[in-house]
Amino acid sequence: MKRSTAISIASGVAVAAIGGIFLYSRATRPPVINKKVPEPAKPVELSRYLGKWYELARHENRFEKGLDAVTAEYALLEDGKISVTNSGTHNWPDGDRSVSEGKAIVADEATNAKLKVSFFGPLYTGDYWVLDHGDDYAWSIVGEPSGRYLWVLSREAVPSSATAQAIMKRVEELGYDRWALRITRQG
Repeated sequence: MKRSTAISIASGVAVAAIGGIFLYSRATRPPVINKKVPEPAKPVELSRYLGKWYELARHENRFEKGLDAVTAEYALLEDGKISVTNSGTHNWPDGDRSVSEGKAIVADEATNAKLKVSFFGPLYTGDYWVLDHGDDYAWSIVGEPSGRYLWVLSREAVPSSATAQAIMKRVEELGYDRWALRITRQG
């Protein structure tokens, strides 16, 4: 086989592989649950947002499928980026713990409410918008502009029923169907 033919075949295989990954990614995305994602409601003080959060609910997605006892921890790095450590348990409560580590950068320095997060290096980043949060940073609602993903976070693993209901009411006020969310079982 001639070298140019081999290169053409290899290039074709690479293009097909990239195309396949793209199609798989598109086919496995969750449906849109909010066609009119709002802009973040208020600025975020990063120093107050950092730390550990417990996931109360989420719009189910392929990278968290079946996880419970999900937490997210954020810390400021020396270079100004934010470390992100997400973890959760498969086959809760006794299953194995899965951990994913990534980095984030602030994408909107005027409010700090929009971040770009990457768990797979610089080639793939996802939007992370803090759509709203408690004034005391006891809860947070996180989404992104496509309306396909949503996370409801709390500083407490199991907040009071009144607090959880108030947060879910805010989810609805932001245009999301709270009944489309999967409740995350915690400790």
